[in-house]
Amino acid sequence: MSALILIPPNFVETQKYPTIISVHPFGSCKEQTSSATYGKALAEAGYIVIAYDASFQGESGGMPRYVEDPTQRVEDVSRVIDYAVTLPYVDAERIGGIGICGGGGYIIGAALTEKRIRAVVGITPVNIGRLFREGFSQYNPIGALEAMAAQRTAEALGADLMVNELLPPSLEFAKENGLTERDVYEATDYYKTPRGQQPGGATRMLFSHAQKTLSWDAFSFAETLMTQPVMAVIGQKVGAFGAYSDGREIYGRSVASKDRQLVELADWSHYDLYDKTEPVGLAMERILPFFKSYLG
Repeated sequence: MSALILIPPNFVETQKYPTIISVHPFGSCKEQTSSATYGKALAEAGYIVIAYDASFQGESGGMPRYVEDPTQRVEDVSRVIDYAVTLPYVDAERIGGIGICGGGGYIIGAALTEKRIRAVVGITPVNIGRLFREGFSQYNPIGALEAMAAQRTAEALGADLMVNELLPPSLEFAKENGLTERDVYEATDYYKTPRGQQPGGATRMLFSHAQKTLSWDAFSFAETLMTQPVMAVIGQKVGAFGAYSDGREIYGRSVASKDRQLVELADWSHYDLYDKTEPVGLAMERILPFFKSYLG
């Protein structure tokens, strides 16, 4: 697994530091918002931050490429923690998690059973299972599963892999083809322009291997299992990917948490929270005291 380790200013290797595991969005990579925005800000505030590429994605291993498997994504979190606790400068009793978009759903899903995570933050968190059952399948999950089954059989018999591109190739293409829904257009602005574009951020998905995503739920048993402090940060400019409702849902369901917080930013959207200075700053004003309370 490929990872970036961000260290605080005046880092001393013989000291023990609180550590944050930072999870990138669906279709993203470690060089984008998980490290360049939130990882950087948290490291500057005194935390070790480990931002990594999910298995089968970016610079991490795994074949075939572009597999989005929620179970694997959650397991990735535990394996990164396994690595983190071997580092002499990581305090194993002060590990937190943060994730953006689909990564927000994954880090919350991981925290349900991974109790080495002491506090967790979802930035505009998306429950990727809900999104696949709804918009990504055109509200026809059974039809999508049948198509995936047929494609997987075809590939087993020698057909080319079907790798779906999830976004328009450019803002111009999006405009010309009416693909101007807020989240779709703003995702294109982030992933397909110099603003956020990175070689590892492929925004692609292997269609035939996505079946298990439709039966997964980031918030399963949250009422019982989300015992850690949890924060969801969402923008009130709502888009089709559903982070606004997902953030409110996990806040509402985390009744066993010792501290649950919902941060709503009135004038900002899902992709504004990826990297724009003002909304990220507003988010960090709440995130830093939250992590300070539970990780030091």
